[in-house]
Formats: sequence, structure tokens, C-alpha cells
Amino acid sequence: MSTRAQIAIQIGPEEWAHVYVHFDGYPAHMLPALARWKPEDILTAREIRQVTPEALDCFSPPRAPRILPRPTREFAHLYMWIGCEWVHVVPRADAPGV
Repeated sequence: MSTRAQIAIQIGPEEWAHVYVHFDGYPAHMLPALARWKPEDILTAREIRQVTPEALDCFSPPRAPRILPRPTREFAHLYMWIGCEWVHVVPRADAPGV
């Protein structure tokens, strides 16, 4: 079974690219695996099967990332690049928009 996730990367004032990750999207795996990758690497990958410290295993051909006006969690986990590091975003129940 897959633990799906998205990586939200801001590409414009109100534009966020959401890159899909199919396998191992849980924080204990993703945060160490994402550590060596920069947002540009993730955007270039476009659609990812699995993130590891060694490689981005990408779909071929990849689908383009979803572009949304704000970071939006659509799967089990959402990650964002904040302050030069990857962060697992856990929305609060009363927070609008995530």
C-alpha cells in the first residue's frame, strides 16, 4: 500500500506547484530523504514514485504538477520548503485553506 504525499513549492505570488509522491510519503522517511534535494530538483522531477537520498524515482512520462493558489493537502502528507529546509505541514482544524 502507498503512503501518498504532495510537495508544495511556491512558483509565483499566488501559485503553488504540487508535486505528487506515490510511495513512502510518511514524515519519518520523507524528511531525511528530501534533505539533499532542493525545490528546483523536485520541480524538474514533476511526478515522483519515491524520494530517496540517492535518487528521485520519477514516473515516465510524468504528469505536470497541479498548480493551486495556496499550499493544499490532498493526500496523507504535505511538505513545503520553509526557511531553506523541508517541513511536514500539519494543518490545524481551524486554519483556513490548508
